Amino acid sequence: MTRLHEISRTAGKKSKRKRIGRGNGSGKGTYSGRGLKGQKQRESINPLFEGGQTPLIKKLPHMRGFNNLFKISYIPINLDVLNSFDDGSEINIQSLVDKKVLRNRKSLVKVLGRGSLSKKLIVSAHSFSVTAEKKIKKAGGEVIRLT
Repeated sequence: MTRLHEISRTAGKKSKRKRIGRGNGSGKGTYSGRGLKGQKQRESINPLFEGGQTPLIKKLPHMRGFNNLFKISYIPINLDVLNSFDDGSEINIQSLVDKKVLRNRKSLVKVLGRGSLSKKLIVSAHSFSVTAEKKIKKAGGEVIRLT
């Protein structure tokens, strides 16, 4: 049985690294394997550099731009959807999820003013459009803003 301190490297498994640019006697002097003259001999080039032509990333406008990390996106719900609730009921995020108007309880909701409202409702949402707020109050309802 061999022991850890008795194990030796297999001969020829690991080769010595090439020491480039250490004189002509080494066999890798003068041009050091980089060929004659030119940009590639003198400096390293960015792998994305395309020889001075317009880079591909600039030719494709849909790949430029950025994603705003601070954007607040609301799920819009119109008044005609709220009209399906019973008169005098309280509409909140949970009731919208129960009626399958919303998928997720954690989503932000904005009530928009499309359609008419004929019922007196207490509506709780994160945001309201001006017209939606006016129509809800005109129908005798109440608006509650969530934070």
